[in-house]
Amino acid sequence: KVADNDIDSFLRSSPAWRQKEDLLRSVPGIGPGAAATLIAFLPQLGSLNRREIAALTGVAPFNSDSGRHIGKRRIQGGRAVVRRALYMACVPALRFNPTIRAFYDRLREAGKPFKVAITACIRKLVVTLNAMVRNATPWSSSIN
Repeated sequence: KVADNDIDSFLRSSPAWRQKEDLLRSVPGIGPGAAATLIAFLPQLGSLNRREIAALTGVAPFNSDSGRHIGKRRIQGGRAVVRRALYMACVPALRFNPTIRAFYDRLREAGKPFKVAITACIRKLVVTLNAMVRNATPWSSSIN
């Protein structure tokens, strides 16, 4: 509890971090822990394009093709701390964020396994967060 208060007061000490935290926390599913992790371990948030931010967080699909063999797409690399925080933020987002929920339901109805669908939701979430920070706009349910 003391550490949480220290982190919160540290984030509130800088106007830039305060603004970034307020933008991130406006998204349903992003709590204080996920916001602090994103600010601390992903300072590039808002300055990269969608492919770069997905690769940096480790949720971009990479193929494993060779010759005529077409392998599965896998995620690899990236910042594991950020990826874990986004996974934990995506679980409540499935309940409280209608955009993420609709995307997840569409993928599951298409026959995608749980891990594939939630990884795609994490990627959608980080791309949305990146655009929100870049444009300095809070969450709106009309954002797709």
